[in-house]
Amino acid sequence: MSSSNTFFLALRSAIFYFGYSLLTVWFSVSGVIFCWFLSYRTRYVYLTWWNYLVMAWLRLICGVRCEVRGRENLPAGPIVLLSKHQSQWETFFLQVLHPPIATVLKKELLSVPFFGWGLALLEPIAIDRNSPKQALKRIMEEGQRLIGLGRSVMIFPEGTRTPLGEIGNYARSGATLACKAGVPIIAVAHNAAHCWPSKKFIKYPGVIQVVISAPIDTSEGDGRALTETVKNWIEDEITKMDSATAP
Repeated sequence: MSSSNTFFLALRSAIFYFGYSLLTVWFSVSGVIFCWFLSYRTRYVYLTWWNYLVMAWLRLICGVRCEVRGRENLPAGPIVLLSKHQSQWETFFLQVLHPPIATVLKKELLSVPFFGWGLALLEPIAIDRNSPKQALKRIMEEGQRLIGLGRSVMIFPEGTRTPLGEIGNYARSGATLACKAGVPIIAVAHNAAHCWPSKKFIKYPGVIQVVISAPIDTSEGDGRALTETVKNWIEDEITKMDSATAP
């Protein structure tokens, strides 16, 4: 890649982050001031406009689009959504894929100025990664409570972002929660890191491929086997994506 092209991509990325920052401050501050006393669903609708606008701004400035296959597989009721975690892009996309949905995330994110304030209003399941047993207990208890209220739960089973081509350790907490709550699992595969690499400043133009699985039945209650099923499906789909885009 030429130096001039790299400069152009960096400039576009800087413009994106400028708009991204303004949107974050606006929705976080306005949400805290005007939305804290409103119903959860009203808060959710307002605050997730941030997600839509960030993705639209990314498309406009950086040329990043997405194509989704399998949207018709999403059921009407609550689900446990298990997704590959490659970048920050999917955190925006998945929050509005099957609303309302509560994300399992590290509690430190709620302390981030502006961003964390707005995030807290969406009532995520915040866990302490340094205490795995307590984290699992919270996911099970809070996850079942929220599903009982008609909300879905989103978990990244690898726990953290994994670089392109790598496979993390898929935890069983998401599948176990789905079994206990009696709801199906929806798996999501994508290749967002091709356009929004993890921990990288530059955003690359292109099309992010997203594939949504058919509902995975959890009635047999085997979290270990279900996790392996989800892992194999996600990684196989990503392999297909990479093969299709290879030169």
